[in-house]
Amino acid sequence: MGEALRAAQLYYLQDHTMDTIAAEMHISRSSVSRLLTHARQTGLVEITVHSPQAARGHAAERLATTHGLTVHVVPTPPNISEADRLDRTALSAARILSTLVDSNTTLGIAWGATISAVSRNLAQKPLHNMHVVQMNGAANTQSSGIPYVSEILDRFGRAFAAEVHHFPVPALFDDPSTKQALWRERSVRNVLTMQSRATVFLFGLGSPRADVPSHVYAGGYFSGDDLQSLVRSGVVGDCATVFYRADGSSDDIPLNARASGPAFDAVRLIPHRVCVISSLSKLDALRGALKARLITDLVIEESVARALAESDAHTR
Repeated sequence: MGEALRAAQLYYLQDHTMDTIAAEMHISRSSVSRLLTHARQTGLVEITVHSPQAARGHAAERLATTHGLTVHVVPTPPNISEADRLDRTALSAARILSTLVDSNTTLGIAWGATISAVSRNLAQKPLHNMHVVQMNGAANTQSSGIPYVSEILDRFGRAFAAEVHHFPVPALFDDPSTKQALWRERSVRNVLTMQSRATVFLFGLGSPRADVPSHVYAGGYFSGDDLQSLVRSGVVGDCATVFYRADGSSDDIPLNARASGPAFDAVRLIPHRVCVISSLSKLDALRGALKARLITDLVIEESVARALAESDAHTR
């Protein structure tokens, strides 16, 4: 770790070349390259790329202006697979998240395939008094959901040396009265209190129309009646298994009375609400989430950003 730090300081802070660093440290040039890679991967070095303000036509700036967001567009080559788009977007999201969290941060996590991909790309950034809290339950009639969600949360916990707070309740209750009773239990209230302290909330968007089904739609969480109810209610997406329509409204959707995720009024109180999206098939879900004012920071794959900017232009 000491050699990696020294090499990083010489390269990034003192503008030495790899050759001069190699000579100073009495190692080979390839060893310097490995030390710099190690410094980036372990969080000793954080690289920020600032888009020039003169680039007025850039999709990120148009989206930021239209929606009042901080927007990070992830560049991708054409004709790559959905899996590769997700991996590239998740890697960027992991690095951006690292700049938003610090000691004394409480990070809320809405589990799902997108956030699982982010968790696999985290660099180490040990922090003091850092908390990671699960924002919605994961159990259903087929599974407790614990192995899947625990693996995601634990990766965040290890990356930031954080205390992890699990939320061991169903994603969707069978009966709203059961949810109301459980919310009065002290152990559950403790987690709800931790959720209310979140200063950063990281989430993907679920969509019943996605080409690759969101985990909540493919993991046995809905009965046939539930799916029909979503269609009748005009649902286009969900945030932490709380559902919304294309206009951003979420009232009078029956499944929301049974949902374990935070109400949108509570979500809007969180200072940084980081949404990660890489699939064009979730464009309707993204539009609805923007109408609901759920997002402050958007990490978005390039083709999705262009499609959103074009749709904004057509609706003016």
